[in-house]
Amino acid sequence: MTTAPEMTAPEVLRLLVVDDHPVVTDGVRMLLRAEPGITVAGTAETGRDAIRLAREVQPDMVLLDLRLPDMLGSEVISVLRAAVPAVKVVLFTAYADHAALPAALEAGVDGCLLKDSSITDFATALRRIASGIRVIDPRLDRRPSSRVQESLFRAGLTRREYAVLRRVAVGRTNPEIAEDLGITRNTVKTYLQSAMGKLGARNRVEAIAKASEAHLL
Repeated sequence: MTTAPEMTAPEVLRLLVVDDHPVVTDGVRMLLRAEPGITVAGTAETGRDAIRLAREVQPDMVLLDLRLPDMLGSEVISVLRAAVPAVKVVLFTAYADHAALPAALEAGVDGCLLKDSSITDFATALRRIASGIRVIDPRLDRRPSSRVQESLFRAGLTRREYAVLRRVAVGRTNPEIAEDLGITRNTVKTYLQSAMGKLGARNRVEAIAKASEAHLL
């Protein structure tokens, strides 16, 4: 998918890989070792570390996992762009039907790749994105009939309930969620209780577990 005119890519594409699984970051480094013109400038396991490292190494591109231990990928994007205005942000996910994908895509990423891409497709996609072409894996275009959309429908979760649940899953407290969403703490509690009821969960831990089992997180 092309949404911008092709631009000149950097002579050496400096990549920051952000994923909380070392096997992924190490794997990307190994895959790209033999690729001319692409180098891994750093790796991070959390959103906060990614933002700090981005300021330090000033990468050309950030390969960003959708879900990190401390933040969702969609929440990291705007801060990354503020830290490195010209950076290209590319989502890197194992799930074509992840419920958090729409918000992340709407945040204005430059591409979205699946982790099962071949090395040839992967390196080619990175180079195309670096030259100004927005690349979205075609398997992500089937959102309306996706398993996640069906799960959300079955669970009956509203957008606000889901927004609260996502933040609970990354460790946000009720006051932090209230500030994020611009609502009161009591409203956060109401949304969370409603979401737990719909998921058949007795507490936050069960709610996160059940939502994860349904691929909603």
